[in-house]
Amino acid sequence: MAESKYDCIVIGSGPGGYVAAIRAAQLGMKTAVVEKAKVGGRCLNEACIPAKALLRVADAMKEVTGAKGFGIDVGEVSFDFSGATEHRDQVVKTLTGGVAMLFEKNGIDLIDGFGSVNDDANVKVGGSFDGSEIEAYTVILACGSVPRPVAGLRFGGRILDTAAMWLTSEQPERLAVIGAGASGTEVASAFGRLGTDVILLEALDQILPLEDAEIAKACAREIAKQNVNIVTGASVEKMEDSGDSVKIDVGGETHEVDLLCIAAGRGADVEGLGLEDAGVEVDDRGLIKVDGAMRTSLEGVYAIGDIVPGPALAHKASDEGVLAVEDAAGMHTHPIDYDFVPRVTFCSPQVASFGLTEQQAREAGHDVVVGKVPMGAVGAPTVYGDRSGMVKIIGDKTYGEIVGAHIVCAKAAELIEELVVARQLEGGYPELAHSIHPHPAFAEAVLEAARATDGWLIHG
Repeated sequence: MAESKYDCIVIGSGPGGYVAAIRAAQLGMKTAVVEKAKVGGRCLNEACIPAKALLRVADAMKEVTGAKGFGIDVGEVSFDFSGATEHRDQVVKTLTGGVAMLFEKNGIDLIDGFGSVNDDANVKVGGSFDGSEIEAYTVILACGSVPRPVAGLRFGGRILDTAAMWLTSEQPERLAVIGAGASGTEVASAFGRLGTDVILLEALDQILPLEDAEIAKACAREIAKQNVNIVTGASVEKMEDSGDSVKIDVGGETHEVDLLCIAAGRGADVEGLGLEDAGVEVDDRGLIKVDGAMRTSLEGVYAIGDIVPGPALAHKASDEGVLAVEDAAGMHTHPIDYDFVPRVTFCSPQVASFGLTEQQAREAGHDVVVGKVPMGAVGAPTVYGDRSGMVKIIGDKTYGEIVGAHIVCAKAAELIEELVVARQLEGGYPELAHSIHPHPAFAEAVLEAARATDGWLIHG
């Protein structure tokens, strides 16, 4: 049951909100979370987790169908999409149940309803609380984002956002994906490997436009082998949902598909939060303005995650949640350096990076040195049967700094963190080049890339 006063109220229970609430409780704050939908927010229920569950199914399919290369004869392989959805739903149930358990363990009240903030920096909760006002010493807005359609279309019928795509109960035979950023590329890679004919449409000249061009090109080569037709520089001229299929006109050609997934961007979910009436300032993109400690223009109110500037990443939101709560508790904090927050695309192969691309580093005036190593240069990828990809480090010669790191390979999500930690601890590529790595391990590619950056590559 909700009480009339809390030290900290968090609106939203996604990776930013629930982490902020737990940290607040750890610091002795009487804490509540207001959630209008399901515990865990969109990430756990509709986006990150369902996506990774189906991507894991696609990985398993690749392992099974490739088993013959290891002397394992599995016979004819069949696939039942309902089994994949059962795995997805069980993963979601387990993880959202875990968040609810952590709330209980930490004495956090969960309030069901729509939360908004007023000019007294208190929270008003609708829904089952019928507009009750709850006093709060600290309010943290963690409301996430919503999908944006394109070309005046509305989501519904056979035109889906990425959340609906990941939650679909039936596998389409033919699928079009508009937008080849991280989300769209993940959709294409997952469904293509599971047998769907996919056309991936990107208006720019490369998939994964935020990534280093060389890394994106290497990834595209592998995605194109996964039943995916990649069209870059694509100009979508017309789309029509007939009820039985969707027709898309692109570059003078018409493609007819069962489903169209639009992965062309998201916007801050701030509608109904009462920001204008409360005096909380937003920028021209509708994002809430915050300082380096995540404070908004209204004293006592913080904002984190997709509703503030910076990359729209779950782990970025979580770190912002910790930062906001610790500032509210009077602890000394440091602003996040957003250029060096790692990002990962969980397609196959995975793509992970942080910092500047090679082109950005040169444009910024760095004394650039680049170290590149193909995954096949070290032993482990060959042992595991997946030599595709590379590690690329962008350095500045002046002090041996790592100004960017880019990986495309089967284990990029795990490998990138070594480079994140090295930079965080003020280590450069010369220090990394002299560190000892286990053999044989995928991480040796990071070691060799550091050596290449430092001018003395061994395996290559």
